[in-house]
Amino acid sequence: MEPIAGTGKTNPTASECAGAPELSVVIPCLNEADTVEACVRRARSTLEHCGVAGEVIVADNGSTDESAAIASRAGARVVKVAARGYGNALMGAIAAARGKYIIMGDADGSYDFAEIPRFLEKLRQGCGLVQGCRMPAGGGAVMSGAMPFLHRWIGNPLFSGLARRWFRSPIHDVNCGLRGFSKAHFERIDQRCTGMEFAAEMIIKSCLFGALIAEVPVTLHRDGRRTHPPHLKTIRDGWRTLRFYLLCSPRRLFFLPGAILAVLGLIGFAVALPGLRLNGVTFDVHTLLFASLAVLCGYQTILFGMVARRFAIHEGILPDDAELRRLFRSFTLETGLVIAVIALLAGLTLLGLAVNQWRMVDFGNLNYAHTMRYVVPGATLTALGFQTIIASFLATLLELADRPARR
Repeated sequence: MEPIAGTGKTNPTASECAGAPELSVVIPCLNEADTVEACVRRARSTLEHCGVAGEVIVADNGSTDESAAIASRAGARVVKVAARGYGNALMGAIAAARGKYIIMGDADGSYDFAEIPRFLEKLRQGCGLVQGCRMPAGGGAVMSGAMPFLHRWIGNPLFSGLARRWFRSPIHDVNCGLRGFSKAHFERIDQRCTGMEFAAEMIIKSCLFGALIAEVPVTLHRDGRRTHPPHLKTIRDGWRTLRFYLLCSPRRLFFLPGAILAVLGLIGFAVALPGLRLNGVTFDVHTLLFASLAVLCGYQTILFGMVARRFAIHEGILPDDAELRRLFRSFTLETGLVIAVIALLAGLTLLGLAVNQWRMVDFGNLNYAHTMRYVVPGATLTALGFQTIIASFLATLLELADRPARR
């Protein structure tokens, strides 16, 4: 195998260059000598039996056993992907694939590549993504001992449910490793994740970019490996997947918590500034301090959410948001500065009144319960004004950075 310069991938043979295949079957591989041969042969025999012009690509992700040589002898085109990680291996294989359509599946023997035709049929019908489903809810089946208890009854239902609720996914099994997609669709969604969360990223981005998605029931078989345990790490990879879900949902990560904090803070100011006593509870200056903290954290979180979403859109991590773009265009730097100056002047005025009260007692002891009703709101408004100035300049910078991309 001769690597492609600068990529670690291999050049196709002369016979492969004669005509581009319709379908590329890609299989990530890391020390899968026990099972990779059977997977490659099953995929090749299915392509031949169905008369599909296709190729089988094994992405060797740094194997120290004979996996690469075994796969090559079985008829696969092996590409070397030096950067470790499930996502890296797949991205390397997909980049080397020449087919119009891609079907990916694991090398551990848990998926039957004889099910390829059902995926290809949906792809030919125009689907951007065709997801396998191992769960009974989607018509699939899990053989005895094929899926750990935590994955089957907690992890997978949780992430599949979140995908349906947060991103309107039609998928019942977001973690199924057997799936198909068009290469054009894959290039459009521009995947970034290098680890196991690569699978969730594909589904989330497909939903966000409005792709046509179909689901095909499949059977999950028991892992055929004997020399090492599964590469998937439940806690680590579960957290990385959840983290990606949150990053792709700025509304839930930033806006909703920020709005809740800000509203609670404003309620705190409403009851503490006049010193109300409700149901035997007195709200005084200590409540004002808590309220100020809530308002500041809430406002900061909302600002971070707006800037983070704009940055994610600019970098292609999230699709364009017309409403957010209009907001950034209407909310100019000058508008932000005007609002900031008003907040700063109001805050500094309240702080000046507090200093004047101190002067009136010859800079001696103060009635803190009274004075803090000027100091806390004043400090809060001053901080909000300062945050608005910084956020306005940052938003303008992002808007300038985005303009060449829209031409």
